Amino acid sequence: MTAPLLTCRPIGIVHSPFQERAEAPRQTAAGRDARGRIELYPENGFEHALEDLELWPYLWVIFWFHLNEGWKPKVLPPRSEKRRGVFATRAPYRPNPLGLSVVKLERVEGLVLHVSALDMLDGTPVLDIKPYVKYADALDDSEGGWLETGLDPQPGFAVEFAPDAARALAYLRERFSIELEEPIVRVLALGPQRHPYRRIRADGDAFVLAVKDFRARFTVDGRRIVVLAIKSGYRPRELATNADSALDAHRAFVADFAS
Repeated sequence: MTAPLLTCRPIGIVHSPFQERAEAPRQTAAGRDARGRIELYPENGFEHALEDLELWPYLWVIFWFHLNEGWKPKVLPPRSEKRRGVFATRAPYRPNPLGLSVVKLERVEGLVLHVSALDMLDGTPVLDIKPYVKYADALDDSEGGWLETGLDPQPGFAVEFAPDAARALAYLRERFSIELEEPIVRVLALGPQRHPYRRIRADGDAFVLAVKDFRARFTVDGRRIVVLAIKSGYRPRELATNADSALDAHRAFVADFAS
């Protein structure tokens, strides 16, 4: 049976600090301090639709996973060793790539909603906004499904930084305001295996994680991960021949620190 084709039109767009999927928190609860904006499109009468919204502290946001191509009937959840049916998970690889998140409403300015506890990527199309109603949405008798079997998910990994890696992180943070430690810990705490959420490759007897346009080389011992070094994601030839000022931090990092 062929299902009827449905159409919808975005009402706005998310402006977020997260540019890549690996950067975004896996759930809203993991990104309490993440702040951003939801900008609604003008000339649609949304000014009237927003009346009284500021009375609600939390909002449901229905959005489109715009970077996903295709879907997967079974997926591997983070920190899991077993593939699950996608309908039994909150993975983004769905037949219709619809997402649902709760955000905290900070304030409304015209057609812009300033929000926190954000877990959506920059540029995410927003399809609808609804108030989070505690007595209706927080059900006391809800269970945790396979999360409460005691078998899944697996415990998180402890992430440590060797002295060289710690100095590199401090250098980037203090000189260029580039914060890599938190996203590295967030990703590697889920595990060292390759995964759609983790850009990881083997490198001899170690592994390399791509985070933003830098690389973190690490080793694994049981459930302990040690980050050994931080490297630029650009090759020396690229840094030497590409005059783009966006690469200045990488050139300085390689010249002043990595050497």
